[in-house]
Amino acid sequence: MKPIYPGAALADGRQPTLGVMGGGQLGRMFVQAAQRMGYFTVVLDADPASPAGQVSQYHIAADYLDEQGLAQLMQRSAAITTEFENVPAPALMTLGAHRPVAPNAECVAIAQDRRAEKARLAELAARSGVGPVPYAVIEKAVDITTVPDDCLPGLLKTATLGYDGKGQIKVNTRAQATIAWKQLGGVPCVLEQLVPLAAECSVIVARGPDDQMVSLPVARNTHVNGILAVSEVFEGNLPAALKDKVQSATQVIAQELGYVGVLCVEFFILQDAAGQLSADSPLAVNEIAPRPHNSGHWSMDGCSISQFDLQVRALCGLPLPTPRQHSASIMLNLLGDVWLGEGDTPKAPNWQAVLALPGTHLHLYGKLEARRGRKMGHLNITADTPEAAREIARQAAAVLGLPWA
Repeated sequence: MKPIYPGAALADGRQPTLGVMGGGQLGRMFVQAAQRMGYFTVVLDADPASPAGQVSQYHIAADYLDEQGLAQLMQRSAAITTEFENVPAPALMTLGAHRPVAPNAECVAIAQDRRAEKARLAELAARSGVGPVPYAVIEKAVDITTVPDDCLPGLLKTATLGYDGKGQIKVNTRAQATIAWKQLGGVPCVLEQLVPLAAECSVIVARGPDDQMVSLPVARNTHVNGILAVSEVFEGNLPAALKDKVQSATQVIAQELGYVGVLCVEFFILQDAAGQLSADSPLAVNEIAPRPHNSGHWSMDGCSISQFDLQVRALCGLPLPTPRQHSASIMLNLLGDVWLGEGDTPKAPNWQAVLALPGTHLHLYGKLEARRGRKMGHLNITADTPEAAREIARQAAAVLGLPWA
């Protein structure tokens, strides 16, 4: 594809406009990054108050499969991306027949179904050096009777539409798996071996249509109730040998998928022979996210280029400079719980105290209703040293009532 340059009028006098399927917070931050570079944006999302639609030049309030909505998006857009993986792949395929779409429908479809995702990651393990944990596909009740012993105890996860800890149940036996499968609606599932974790991490890469590829530094992640709570990115957050392995594996996965855009790959770091985290800890790939990721939000304040800037550049076929981290960085996820007291009584967070702390950067998403477990924003902390970043993050977490590992 020819690069789509910012700020230059097209032949019909219009500004280059980038389309986004999805109006959530990831779309909002993409829109803001694109606008800083001089692009116009158009968002397709049925919610008239969507976070991305609030800030975009154009907002098409339509369903993802609405033919008129898709036609309007194509008419306005020079290129189109998606902000979350559950946009219907057929819609992306329709768009891709007329406009550059990154990521493409095939890559998104893989991430939408854990059965396809696990199979592809297992297939790539010989090249990437890291495969998924042992797993079994459950499509009907009888499949549970033939589950390999090494998949138990395990996590039973719905094959589609599960995120942030939703659609998954821990099981210890086949009998429990049968009950859990019925609780999940008897839909296709994947049963994953419950492995002894030492830590979790993620890698975000950006790959352009010209095969150029760059990575952000590895984030060490802490989850609470299946939702990312903290990402820590600095020298020494993990053994260097492990970081090299996951960086390399992520680049191989992106290359083999023919991926264009920003891709996040999440990894499990298993306990070593001594039950600890070390350079010898085994690795397993957990899942892929064909979009920017919560664990990359730190890059908005701690890096020379953010994951959203990279998303814009990859979509438009522009150069992808190597990201340079300039500050020890920590990201704290802000859920709706921060705005709710006992009995879900609304309360005002103490931003005065939080923003008085040095190196704090508040990002709120414009969502109109706070609910427990709902992502409302994030707080980035930057500092000269990891110790200073962790101390400030600890203080901010205490003020806001956030979990801290």
